[in-house]
This record gives sequence, C-alpha cells and structure tokens, in this order.
Amino acid sequence: MKEKLNFFSGVPLTFGMALKGITIGTLARKAGVNIETIRYYQRRGLLLEPAKPVEGYRLYPLDAIQRILFIKRAQRLGFSLEEIINLLHLGEGSCSDVKGVAMQKLSLIEDRLTDLERMRVTLVDLVQRCDTGQNQAGCPLVASLAEREMETN
Repeated sequence: MKEKLNFFSGVPLTFGMALKGITIGTLARKAGVNIETIRYYQRRGLLLEPAKPVEGYRLYPLDAIQRILFIKRAQRLGFSLEEIINLLHLGEGSCSDVKGVAMQKLSLIEDRLTDLERMRVTLVDLVQRCDTGQNQAGCPLVASLAEREMETN
C-alpha cells in the first residue's frame, strides 16, 4: 500500500509518485489544467519537457505541479506569460530584481485604476444626464458620447 504524501486539487500524491514522477495526465489533473495547457507552457519555455524513455511515458517531477500553480496564480494577478518567464528566471537570482518587476506591474495596475475611476465618473455623469432628460426626444447619454468624440477628433 502506498503512503499518502500530499494533496493537489484533491488528488493524493503517493510515495511511488515522488520516486518515479508523474505522467502528463496526472500532472494536468493535479495542477487543475488540461494537457494542452502543459504542452503550450512547454512550447513557451515555462515548463521543461522531460526526456522520453525508450519504453513508457515521460515522467514529470512533482515540482512541476508547483510551477504550473505559480504560472496560473501570476496570470490571475495580471502578469503576461512573457512577464512570468522573466519572473521565473529572476526568481533564481536576486529578490531585488523580482521586486523591480513587481513594482513595474503595480505601477501599471495603479494607472489602470486611475483610468477606470475616470471612466466611472464619466459614466455616472452620463447616466445622470439620461435621468434628467427622460422626456426629450433622443438620448442625452448618446448625444453626450457623440459630443465628446467630436471634441477629441
């Protein structure tokens, strides 16, 4: 009977898996992605493809699960795959380099938030115009958008 070592995505890892490695299908299930995602990450250089043995299947190390989970988490935080590749390379070196990349991403996010707040204020104003002109022919919101577009051209 195999001893349970750890869990990812609700599937137990066993002692035998730790010694031998895991197949691409098992890796996909444990990391919560599909097999094509793993192959795509390999093509992009995010994940190494193990050598194919003469007989049998390629076996991935267990740390490939953590790497995929890292990639997915970084994507949810807004990092592109190119930025994630950079982070992975930097992660092997200085923490200050990684911090620099993270600070750049933070600055971009703050700029986007500023833009979104401007958009919110504009839409609130346009909706209020719509509320005050309900009995007019045409829609003040559409008219205002057209006016603003003409001002920018």
